[in-house]
Amino acid sequence: MPTKIEKDLISGTDTTGHEWDGIKELNTPLPKWWVYTFYASIVFALVYVVLYPAIPGANSHTAGVLGWSKRAELDDQIAAARGRQADFIKRINAASFAVIRSDNDLLNFALTGGRAAFADNCAPCHAAAGAGRPGFPNLADDEWLWGGKIEQVYQTIQHGARNDDPDAHVSTMPNFGVDQVLKPAQINDVAEFVLSLSGRSTDAAAAKRGAPVFEEQCAACHGPAGKGNPELGAPNLTDSIWLYGGRKADIVAQINRPRLGVMPTWAGRLDPATIKMLAVYVHSLGGGQ
Repeated sequence: MPTKIEKDLISGTDTTGHEWDGIKELNTPLPKWWVYTFYASIVFALVYVVLYPAIPGANSHTAGVLGWSKRAELDDQIAAARGRQADFIKRINAASFAVIRSDNDLLNFALTGGRAAFADNCAPCHAAAGAGRPGFPNLADDEWLWGGKIEQVYQTIQHGARNDDPDAHVSTMPNFGVDQVLKPAQINDVAEFVLSLSGRSTDAAAAKRGAPVFEEQCAACHGPAGKGNPELGAPNLTDSIWLYGGRKADIVAQINRPRLGVMPTWAGRLDPATIKMLAVYVHSLGGGQ
């Protein structure tokens, strides 16, 4: 039961009449500024609920008297941005790569647009700035499976490789081991020969035995000296750039049952101007020929 209301002897403040273990509760009202702020917040919340989308329902929400929508606002901003870009997009579509690269305004626009499109669509596989990952080519070096001229880069982005697009790059490396085209000893020898092309073989006799095997089975695609062939997507075997690893075990595995990467076609997924800007950006990363 509450005790009677009395005045606290120390503070001179009235008590509320409540007491716990000899401790009496003082009746200290909230500051007026706090009370007024609290009331103003309630009024603001009520007005907000009326004017803006606020109260959720089973499948939707109240629209608000003003009919405001963040999505509609974003759509307006995107439309305004596209309007400002329309002239550049039109010029990009009409211009050749030579014209784009000779016009500083167009080039800067293409590089900026290409960088943004790359981050959204290509970086998950090729990594930021085209640095590459195991199984996904580095786009910033000077080695290109399908050619590094800007027109070739554009073709690759448009149609990809080993997909359902009839214009996609297509090449197939045989399963030399799984299909028993070569015996395990021959695979070991040709792997040593491949290592010798970049000065890394540790078994000269095996590399010597592997040379004629390479000439018979591999030179048609990779070239007699192992320099590769962009028309066939056959990599250069004489450098230190390896898509699936350059250790002997990696090379043996690739000869035995090769991994064949697939790149999607971007024609139809991205508009023509974006694909063009991507080609300009990728070509600028440092490995364009």
